[in-house]
Amino acid sequence: MFKLTEWAHVSSYDAGLNSGSSASHIVVFDRRKKRLVEEIIDGKIVLSMRAIYQSKVGLGIMDKGAKELLQSISEKQGRKMNSVESAKDIPPFLKFFKDQINMAEVKYPLDHFKTFNEFFIRELKPGARPIACVGRDDVAVCAADCRLMAFRTAEESLRFWIKGKKFSIRGLLGNIPCSDTFIDGTLVIFRLAPQDYHRFHFPVSGKIEQIVDIPGCLYTVNPIAVNSKYCNVFTENKRAVCIISTEDFGKVAFVAIGATMVGSITFTKKKGDYVQKGDEFGYFSFGGSTVICVFEKDSIALDEDLLAYSARSIETLVSVGMQLGVSVKKRAELSLPDVDRCILIS
Repeated sequence: MFKLTEWAHVSSYDAGLNSGSSASHIVVFDRRKKRLVEEIIDGKIVLSMRAIYQSKVGLGIMDKGAKELLQSISEKQGRKMNSVESAKDIPPFLKFFKDQINMAEVKYPLDHFKTFNEFFIRELKPGARPIACVGRDDVAVCAADCRLMAFRTAEESLRFWIKGKKFSIRGLLGNIPCSDTFIDGTLVIFRLAPQDYHRFHFPVSGKIEQIVDIPGCLYTVNPIAVNSKYCNVFTENKRAVCIISTEDFGKVAFVAIGATMVGSITFTKKKGDYVQKGDEFGYFSFGGSTVICVFEKDSIALDEDLLAYSARSIETLVSVGMQLGVSVKKRAELSLPDVDRCILIS
């Protein structure tokens, strides 16, 4: 059961860590604890992912039917995790991730969950994820419990993280009519691992203008695939694109991306709804997946610590509601002098 590409544990080591897609583990910076930790991945799984995602031969195999196989496996595993029999897998899952899942903050007790998937999409108690700067819509927040990468432009993301040759904002958004609005925009990637809380939330306040489903593959969203020049995870995977209209940031694109073992993306809000930052937007069923938010060019000043670690190709471990950045528009307005209070000096 535990042989998933992203299942990992966090070590207490703070030094001597390797990073990058060539390592057998992933180094992340824990924003709350302010230290580096490592995500360990089974060596056999790493070798398998490299063979598939980081070679021409592997991707050739994908083109010859393996994509359909991934889809079939995901559907089969999804049915299994929705069965009553799957509930027996919850205790070993908790044991495996004993230091990473806090049951004290889960809304319902363990015996409430009748299937593994019910537990996987668990809700948290009110207040378990405080929202930064409540009442200030000019402050954006993190959309998920995840490992985050943040870039001022898509070009930066290609330089430091995304190596797929065909990645583009238009490709990510599926060429929807307003995709040109986000050209040269700011990009934030939220990667969820299976042990994470799998409900995602709004990073900004505003109105949902549209939600568009885009069919596609179910590649892993593990950095080994994202960092591969032979794979185009974010533009080829199944995804849903949501456009949120805001006063402080202009339009914001929210992209929920499916992955290996995650065929199901469920939204709990709909087109036309007005939402507040921190509100729940939906959830991913069994597996691990990714949300990408794209802001219009020069609309947000991302927090410097997030940018600094991303520039070093290191993900930052964050929680829902942590501060993400501040509206450039609002910051500019605040910096202007109040003419009515000015005193003319002759």
